[in-house]
Amino acid sequence: MNDAAQPLSDDDTELSPWWLRTVAIVLVLGFAGLLAITMLAYSNAPPIPGQVVDAQGNTVFTGDDVSKGQAVFLKYGLMDNGSIWGHGAYLGPDYSAEALHFIGQDTAAAIAQERFGKPLAELDESQRAGVRAEVAVALKTNRYDAQADVLRLTAPEATAYRQQVGYWTNYFKDPAKNGGLKPDLISDPTELHQFTAFVTWAAWASVANRPGTQASYTNNFPYDPSVGNVPTPYALLWSALSLLLLLAGIATVLLAFGKFDYLGWISRGHDVRPQLLPGKSSPGQRALVKFFVVVALLFLMQTLVGGGVAHFRADPGTFYGFQLENIFPSNLLRTWHLQTAIFWIATAYVAAALLLGRSLRSDEPRWLAGWVHLLFGAFVVVIAGSLLGVWAGIAQKMGTWWFWLGNQGWEYLELGRLWQYLLVVGLLVWFAILWVLARPRAVSSEKARPLARMFLFAAVAIPVFYIPALFFGAETNYTVVDTWRFWIIHLWVEGFFEFFATTVVALTFYQLGLAHRNVALRVIYLDAILYFLGGLVGTGHHWYFTGHTNFNMAMSAMFSVLEVVPLTLLTLDAWDFVKATKGKVDVDGKPTRVPHKWTFYFLMAVGFWNFVGAGMLGFFLNLPIVSYYEVGTQVTPTHGHAALMGVFGMLALALMVFTLRQTSTEERWPGIEKYVKVAFWGTNGGLAMMLLMSLFPSGVLQLWDVLENGYWHARSIEYMGLPRSQVIEWLRLPGDLVFIIFGAVPLVIASIKGWLGVRADAAAERR
Repeated sequence: MNDAAQPLSDDDTELSPWWLRTVAIVLVLGFAGLLAITMLAYSNAPPIPGQVVDAQGNTVFTGDDVSKGQAVFLKYGLMDNGSIWGHGAYLGPDYSAEALHFIGQDTAAAIAQERFGKPLAELDESQRAGVRAEVAVALKTNRYDAQADVLRLTAPEATAYRQQVGYWTNYFKDPAKNGGLKPDLISDPTELHQFTAFVTWAAWASVANRPGTQASYTNNFPYDPSVGNVPTPYALLWSALSLLLLLAGIATVLLAFGKFDYLGWISRGHDVRPQLLPGKSSPGQRALVKFFVVVALLFLMQTLVGGGVAHFRADPGTFYGFQLENIFPSNLLRTWHLQTAIFWIATAYVAAALLLGRSLRSDEPRWLAGWVHLLFGAFVVVIAGSLLGVWAGIAQKMGTWWFWLGNQGWEYLELGRLWQYLLVVGLLVWFAILWVLARPRAVSSEKARPLARMFLFAAVAIPVFYIPALFFGAETNYTVVDTWRFWIIHLWVEGFFEFFATTVVALTFYQLGLAHRNVALRVIYLDAILYFLGGLVGTGHHWYFTGHTNFNMAMSAMFSVLEVVPLTLLTLDAWDFVKATKGKVDVDGKPTRVPHKWTFYFLMAVGFWNFVGAGMLGFFLNLPIVSYYEVGTQVTPTHGHAALMGVFGMLALALMVFTLRQTSTEERWPGIEKYVKVAFWGTNGGLAMMLLMSLFPSGVLQLWDVLENGYWHARSIEYMGLPRSQVIEWLRLPGDLVFIIFGAVPLVIASIKGWLGVRADAAAERR
C-alpha cells in the first residue's frame, strides 16, 4: 500500500454507489448458486429404500428402520462420539466407514466360503485377489429398484449385514473401546436393529454407484480400496483448477491495494480524535458488563470440558482412576464443549453490539438498562436450560421429549428444538433494541449514519440466518439435514458472523478515531464482496462427500478457494495495527496514549489466527482431493480450533476487553488490566501449544494412516490405541493447562472485577 494519506475531507464526500451495488450483485448471484445446490440435495440425496431384501426376497430391514435408526443415532448423542461420511466427532469411529469395511470383509469371507469352501485366510494370493475383485463388483453394483422401492442384497451382503448387529452391540458395551460412552449405552434389541440399519444404509450409499455414474452417492468416500472406493478423477481436476482461481484472485486484490491507497483498516496521516473515551459510559452500557461475566464463565466451562474430551482421546478407559463416563460421558462433554463455545462467543457479540449502538447517539433511552436486564435474564434461561437439557437428553431422562427439550443430536445444533425457537426470539428482541438505538435517524452524527445502516444490516442477518436450523427433523434424509446444517455452521458463522464482526471492528475504529468514515465503509464493502463471493457457494465444500453430485464439487471447489483471498489482505494492515497501539491521540487538546491497547492486541491475534486457521489450514481442507482423505481426521479440529477460537473467540475477547476498559475508571483499570495481559498471552500461547504439540502432528499422522491403511483404520479405536497416538494426545495437556490457568481463569477474574466496579459506580451515583 502507498503511504499517501487520504485527506480528511474524504468523510464529506459520498462513496460511489457501485460499492453497495456490487455487494448486492454478489449476494444475489451467490445465494442463487447456493440455493440451487441446496435444492438439488433433495433430488440427489441417496434414496432410502422402502425395503431391503436378501437373495430369497426376505426383508432384512426397511426404510422406516433406517429413519428410526438415524433418530437412535441422534437420541444417544452419537454424532458427538463418531461421524457419518466424515461429519461428526472424532472420539469414536466413522460409523459409515467402519460398517462399510466390515461389510466388505464379511462379504469376502462369505464369497470365499461359497466359491472355494474355505476361509479367506486359507486361499492363495491369486484366489484372494479374485475374491477382493468380486467384493468390489458386488458392493459397487447398485441393485436398488426405484420403481419398486426395493434394494436387493446378494446372499453374501445379507450375511454381512446380519453380522453387523452383533458388532455394534459389542461396540456400545465398553467405554474403553468406544471413546468414553456410558457403559451399555444402547442395549434394546429393536434400537440396535434400527441403528444397524441406518449405518448399513450409510455404508451402502458410500459404495454403490449412483445411477449413470462410475462413483458412489458420496463420490466414493470413504477411501477404502478393499471395497473399490478410491478418489474420483474430478476431485483432482477441480482441486487443480481452483488453485489457478486462487492465484488470480490474490493477484487482482493485491493490484487494487497497490493502486488505491485508501484501502485498509486504519487511516494514515491525520490527528486521531477518539469519540469514545474510557470511563465515560452510560448506565445502559454499564448494565452490559454482566453479560461478559457470563461470557468468561462459559469460556472457562468450555476449556474445562474440552480438556475432558481431550483426556478421553488419550485414555478413554479411565479419568485418573475415576470412571468419568458414568457421570459425564465423552459425547456429553463434547456437546457442551461446542455449545458453550457458540454461546459465549455469540453473547459477547450481542452485548458489544448494544454498547456500540448506544455510542452512536448522544442520549440514552430511559428504558435501555431495563431491557438489557430483561435480555440478560432471557439469555441465562436459554443457555442454562439448553445445557441442562442436553445432559438430560443424553442421559435418556427426557423420554419422547428428547428432541424438543433435550439433545437433538446434530453436531453444533444439539440444543433441543424449543431452545432453538427461544434463541431466535431472543436474537430478534436483541435486534429490535439495537434498531431503536442505532437506526440512522437516532444517530447523532450525520456522517456516521451510513456506518449505522451497514451495522444494522449485518446485525439482522444473525437471527435471520439461524432460522435454517429449524428446517429439518430427526428422521429427515441425512444429506438434506447436512445441507441445512452447514447453512448454520458455515454460512451463519463463517459468513454473516464474519461480516457482522467486520462491521463491529470498522465501527469501533471509527469511534476511536483511527479510521475515517469512508475508510471504514470501504473496508465493510470490500470485505462483504470478498467474503460472500467465495463464502456463499463455497459453503458446499462441506458437501463434497455427503450425497451431493459432482456439480456441487465443481462449484464449491472453485468458489470456496476465494475465501482465502480476504484473509491474505490482513497481512497488509498488520504493521498499522502494531503502530496503533503505540500511537498518540488528541484528548482535550493533549496528546495521550491510544486507549484500548489490549483490545488492539486481541484484534492483532484475530488477524494472525484468521490467516493461519481460516486461511492456510482452511485452504488446505477446501481442496476436494485433500478433503477426500482428510475430512474427519485431527486435521479438521486443528483448523477448527485455530479458526473458531483464534478468530471468533479472540474477537469476542477483544470485545470483552473493550467493554471492560470502556466502563472502567482510570483508577480501577490497572487492577483489571494485569489480568487481561496475562489472559492475552495465556490464550494465544496455550492455543499455539495445543496446535503445534498435539493437534497438527496428530492430524498429519492420521492422514498418513488414511493413505496407508484406509480411512476406516485411521478413524478406528485401534488406531487411537497405538502408543504413538497416545503420546501425541498426552502432549495436548501442557497447552490445555496454559490455556485454562493463564487464559480463561484471569478473564473470569477481570470480568468479575469489572462488574463489581460498575456496580460500585451505580451505587455511588444513587447516593
